[in-house]
Amino acid sequence: MARSLVTGNHAAGHTLALAGEANRAARGCVCGAYPITPQTEIIEFLRSFPFSKGRVVPVESEHSAMAVCIGGALAGARTFTASSANGLAYMTENVFAAGYYRLPIVLIGVNRTLGPPWNIWVDQGDTLALRDAAWLQFYTESHQDLVDTILLAFRVAEDPRILLPALVAEDGFVVSHTQMVVDLPELPQVEKFLRPCDLPHRLRGKGVTVGGMIFPQDTAHHRHEIQAAMDRVPAVLAEALDEFERVFGRRPHGVLSAEHTEDAETVLVACNTMVRTARTVVEQRRARGERIGLVKVKLFRPFPRREYARVLKGARRIAVLDRNHSPGSGGILWQEIAASLRPPYVNGDCRVEVLQDYLVGLGGGDVTPAVLDEILADLAGRKTAGEPEFKEVPL
Repeated sequence: MARSLVTGNHAAGHTLALAGEANRAARGCVCGAYPITPQTEIIEFLRSFPFSKGRVVPVESEHSAMAVCIGGALAGARTFTASSANGLAYMTENVFAAGYYRLPIVLIGVNRTLGPPWNIWVDQGDTLALRDAAWLQFYTESHQDLVDTILLAFRVAEDPRILLPALVAEDGFVVSHTQMVVDLPELPQVEKFLRPCDLPHRLRGKGVTVGGMIFPQDTAHHRHEIQAAMDRVPAVLAEALDEFERVFGRRPHGVLSAEHTEDAETVLVACNTMVRTARTVVEQRRARGERIGLVKVKLFRPFPRREYARVLKGARRIAVLDRNHSPGSGGILWQEIAASLRPPYVNGDCRVEVLQDYLVGLGGGDVTPAVLDEILADLAGRKTAGEPEFKEVPL
C-alpha cells in the first residue's frame, strides 16, 4: 500500500489503471475516453498509463466513449470510463444499452450540475438521473472511500451472479480537485482482490447479432433476470467486503453507514461529502447530550430499503439532505427513504413522525455546519412534514 497525497481524480485514475493492468493475463482492458470538467484528469491519467494489454481510445463524444466500452466489454475486456453532467446526459442511450447487455463496465461519475444555465460545481442530479438504468450506483464521501469503492465495484459487477455495470460517484472539485492522504493500492494487491474478468456471453469469433429484436415476453423475462441480479447485490457486496478486508487490512462501508442511530431521536441522511460535515455536527451535538444520528448513503442502486427501515424506524424526526432536484417531485433520496418506511419494510414498529426533505447545496452551494444547524432547528419545530424545502440563500 502506497500512502500518497493526491487529488480525487488522480486516486480514481490510479485505481482504474491498476484494475485494468490486473487483467492483462486475461482479455486486457479498454477505456473509452472523452474529457469534460471536472473529470478530465482521470482520462489524462489513464492516457499516460503504460498498459501491458489494453487501450485507451479517444473519441469524439461521450456517447462514443460508452460505445467503445460496450465493444470492449463484449470482447471480454475489463472496461471503464468517466464522465460528468451533460456528458453523462449525452452518454445516456449507451448507458442504458450497457446495462441491458449485462456488461460489467465501471463508470466514474464526477458529480457536476446539469445545465443550462452552465455551472461546473457539484450537484448529484447528473448521476441520479440514471437511476432507472440497469446499473449499480455507489456514492463516496472521500478520496479513500472513492479508491476502495472502485475496486469493490469491479469485484461485484464482474461477479457471475451479478454481471451488471457499476457507477461510482465522487463530488466534483470537492473531491476531484482537492488533495488528501490516501492509501493507494499496489498492483499485487489489486491482482489478489480482482479475479480475471470472464464474461460468459462475450463474443468468441463467430458472426452474431447483439441486441436484436425480441418479443414482449422475452423482454419481461430479461427485466426479471436483471431484478434478480440486483437482489443478489447486497450479499455479493458483503462477500467482497470480507475479501477486501483480508487483502487490504481495512473494511469500507457497505450498503450504508449508520452512526449513533441506536438511541437517536433525530437522524440526518446524506451522501458524498455532505456526510463529512454532517458527521462533525452530529458528534458535536452528541457531546452536548443530544440524541442525534447520521446515515450515510453508499449503495443507491439497488436501494437497500430493508436496511434503511432497520436503522431509521426508531427515530422520530428525519432530515434527508438532497443535493439534487427532481422537478415536480422533490429530492430523489427522500423519495427512496419515504418508500423504505412503508410496508412491507416497516409495519406498526415505525416511530417516525416527521420525514422532511431539504434540497441543499444545489449547484455547488456550500453546506456548512451553520446550514445544518438551521436545518435541525427547522426540523425540531415541525409537527408534521411539509413539501420539500429549498435551503438556499435567496438572490
